[in-house]
Amino acid sequence: MTHLLPRTVRSDARDNRARILDAARTVFGEDGLSAPMREVARHASVGPATLYRHFPTKQALIAETFAEQRRACRAAVRDALADPDPWHGFRSLIERICELHAHSRGFADAFMTAFPEAMDFAADRQQALRAVGELARRAQKAGRLRPGFVVDDLVLMLLAHRGLQDAPRATRITASRRFAAYVIEAFRATPQTEAPAPLPPAPRLEPTHPPSTLQN
Repeated sequence: MTHLLPRTVRSDARDNRARILDAARTVFGEDGLSAPMREVARHASVGPATLYRHFPTKQALIAETFAEQRRACRAAVRDALADPDPWHGFRSLIERICELHAHSRGFADAFMTAFPEAMDFAADRQQALRAVGELARRAQKAGRLRPGFVVDDLVLMLLAHRGLQDAPRATRITASRRFAAYVIEAFRATPQTEAPAPLPPAPRLEPTHPPSTLQN
């Protein structure tokens, strides 16, 4: 029976690692990167020692937790740059980045802010911004993007988009799609003869903290 022990230990370790990552996606996804490691351990039903044995630092846990989103972000950049229509590539990149951010508060935090535990994401952010700059030059040359657009406008848009993070997840995703559509229309150099594209459905939103003056 002793020859089965190493295999059992490896299986238990894989199960613990998978539970920790599932818990981290949930905890960081809903509460952001400020959520403590002990909350991830509690959600995964493992002890702190087990968590730190698999992920010695919070940086290591965050990098593994959002590895899939990072790959999706890089793929969005590659696809946008390869699109023969620069305006379509520009639009699709904005839509896909907004969608990634809407699905996870933690990924939005890592992508947009300088968390010490998420420094690996700085390269992804710079790659996306360089791609937007290149697509913007192409789309402006084609007459589809308004001449005054600068890359900082995308940063401004994403900072505003983070305001959706307080909404419930389903509402957040619906609101994100409509928000992205409005922003794209604002960036468009629309000829007078071209009708604007229809907007996605509007979400039902409630103020997070209703002003006291509106209460009876």
